Amino acid sequence: MIRPLSTFDDFRNAITAYRLPRVLIAAIELDLFTAIGTEAWAIPDLARNMKVSERGLAILCRNLAMAGLLKKQGKIYRNSRLSATSLNARHPAYRGDYLRLITSHWADWGRLPESVKSGLPLDHDKADEPVYCRGFTWAMHHRTLETAPKIATQIDLRHARTLLDLGGGPGTYAMAFLAKNPRLRATVCDRPAALDVAREIASTHKAGARLSYMPLDLLTEAIPGTYDVIWYSNVLHIYSPQDNQALFLRALAALNPGGRLLIQDAFLHDREGLFPEEAGLFAVSMLLFTEQGDTYKATETKIWLIGAGFERIKVLRMKKGTEDWEGGIMEARSPGTNAKTREHRTRSIENSQSRSSH
Repeated sequence: MIRPLSTFDDFRNAITAYRLPRVLIAAIELDLFTAIGTEAWAIPDLARNMKVSERGLAILCRNLAMAGLLKKQGKIYRNSRLSATSLNARHPAYRGDYLRLITSHWADWGRLPESVKSGLPLDHDKADEPVYCRGFTWAMHHRTLETAPKIATQIDLRHARTLLDLGGGPGTYAMAFLAKNPRLRATVCDRPAALDVAREIASTHKAGARLSYMPLDLLTEAIPGTYDVIWYSNVLHIYSPQDNQALFLRALAALNPGGRLLIQDAFLHDREGLFPEEAGLFAVSMLLFTEQGDTYKATETKIWLIGAGFERIKVLRMKKGTEDWEGGIMEARSPGTNAKTREHRTRSIENSQSRSSH
């Protein structure tokens, strides 16, 4: 946790905290963990193999050993278990797309003053490119591989039969819910390039036969069908308050009576909207990479949900250490909406969108 910076030493220590992250990024950029693989290396041999200097590699490896990513015995270095698997491009558990994403952020964050001045993301059209979307979707799968099953274990869906993973990307959470609930069927909804990744992932799972796919523009299109549960994970922060409120209306129209909207996101929980610190810092990423995104207070999100017609809104508490975000899941219920009311609400949304487009 960040403590208040009250002295110059505090300020200096906070700024120089970049040093170890830069060492880690350099190791990834040099494919060091892949070069080491499953073998044991002396620095001269490894430097020749990697075509780098012995002096530079010795200092880098010593710091990686200090961080626990390499094992050092005398003059010999080996990968740790983590480095030999998740960080090694030759291992099936390699998380290359996620590593490429987070290491690229080093340069992006260096351009933060640009976005502060303009209020705009660094690369306006990048997220719409299919190749980038595919890599980003794989990165999100790599990011949530361990978290999704832990969350699915703690959310009771025994009585649900249908779930919509709204903006679900790779469908990692949908697959976790399906694995936990054998009677559940799920649909993952996102852009076509993201759904291609979801299909590849689902094809490797037995429960994937119960997953279907829905291409949809979340900001402009009504949601077809009705569901017992809508899972809206790590999407809220991408959009503006107005877009999220409009999406909540469409979500309510797509829920069965008494259905549940489950929102997982980086909520701010204190009165001033400063903490948790990870949620506050994540807002900087939204400034750098989205047109209007931000992180939002749990209290203001609750107000939006009430305005859309949801009720029985509460924050769900997960076991410490299992959450994606601290206090990061909010549940809201549909108030027993009947089909006629849903049709009226959907028509109101469409009329509102039509007026705003003229």
